[in-house]
Amino acid sequence: MRTDKRMARIEEVLSRRQPDLTVVMENIHDPHNVSAMFRSCDAAGALKAHLVYSTGKFPDIGKKSSASARKWVERVKHRSIEECYAALRTEGFTIYATRLDANARSLYDLDLRPPSAFVFGNEHRGVSDEAASQADACVMIPMMGMIQSLNVSVACAVTLFEVVRQRTLAGQFENSKLGTAELKEMMKKWALRK
Repeated sequence: MRTDKRMARIEEVLSRRQPDLTVVMENIHDPHNVSAMFRSCDAAGALKAHLVYSTGKFPDIGKKSSASARKWVERVKHRSIEECYAALRTEGFTIYATRLDANARSLYDLDLRPPSAFVFGNEHRGVSDEAASQADACVMIPMMGMIQSLNVSVACAVTLFEVVRQRTLAGQFENSKLGTAELKEMMKKWALRK
């Protein structure tokens, strides 16, 4: 892609980024799931993803096509849920833990236009009790079949695109949420990425 077209594309994408939308990945170890979640974050316009690894280390993500999306989504690493939630609350996020729970609200009953952070848990255990109890609310995707859960990366995509739907209807992608200086700085950084 020629430099001027590439810069125009970068500006177009960054102008639609949603700094008030984020995903928290809690101890998700399968690199394919992590890569697919980065891809959904990029596609939905999330600016950052938060990674909490209190059990184990950050997974090794290869350079396959979905893994390439991680270079377009800023990553913030945390060693605990408390640390992550404190950072999110400082930025004004409402924190939703995705969990099939008696008190969980349907994703489709929420107003997702304000700052929203969605916590997705480990492939086998789901969101930890700690992450669920400290969240502002638990949320679930209604299921109509015998299986009561989706793959974590699919759940992430479904959730993010409900946010996209609501924010598109509200016109939230029409004007940049990034300040002029921040937009220019990010354009410089992105221009260096290959």
